[in-house]
Amino acid sequence: MNPLIPHITPVTAPPHSESHVGNRIGWLRAAVLGANDGIISTACLLLGVAASGASATQMLTAGIAALAAGAMSMAVGEYVSVSSQADAERAELDLERREIAARPEAEHRELAAIYVSRGLEPALAEQVATQLMAKDALDAHAREELGLNAITAARPTQAALASALAFSSGSALPLLIAITSPAGATIPVLAVVSLLSLVLLGALAARAGNAPMLRAAVRVGSLGALAMVITSGIGWLVGVSV
Repeated sequence: MNPLIPHITPVTAPPHSESHVGNRIGWLRAAVLGANDGIISTACLLLGVAASGASATQMLTAGIAALAAGAMSMAVGEYVSVSSQADAERAELDLERREIAARPEAEHRELAAIYVSRGLEPALAEQVATQLMAKDALDAHAREELGLNAITAARPTQAALASALAFSSGSALPLLIAITSPAGATIPVLAVVSLLSLVLLGALAARAGNAPMLRAAVRVGSLGALAMVITSGIGWLVGVSV
């Protein structure tokens, strides 16, 4: 080592770590949708019932019915929706499996062309396509041609359970508020706490999905407030007319 040149300790870069949300998009979407719908629908229902002049017993009955019906509706709807997606994915995979068995050379050229379109040299694209198809041809075509992979695969049961549980959790909050709020203050307390809960939920969902928190919080809060105002007005009109 030359003594005139100071020794410089090499700096090694820390391990690169990234946090992606692809592996939780499905259940995150179902959970956020369920909780958001649980808070909004039950809070709006209770506000409408309260504005009509209903008794505490009537509000409790309506709230419990809304919780049960909403949870079942969310679960069934989510299961049917995601099951349809899963059926479509299986049909695409079956078709691709048959095409690979019937025309392997054409499918090989198709896969190589995909890599060329993404920037690889034709010779390298041919080599990559050959190696990937030799390992698992269907997996390679499912991922590159169809955009399907294990992370984003449709899971109906998981989505249904997440929706039902999330809706029940969200719905339980305004129901509990309506039961425990002081007499004569049910409407303002229910509206304020429900709106704050919606704003918090929107912010947390955005944070979990690496999205802007303020935008999501303002969006869900403003739309929730609009829904509550409209429902309360309808309940008041019904109460006055009846």
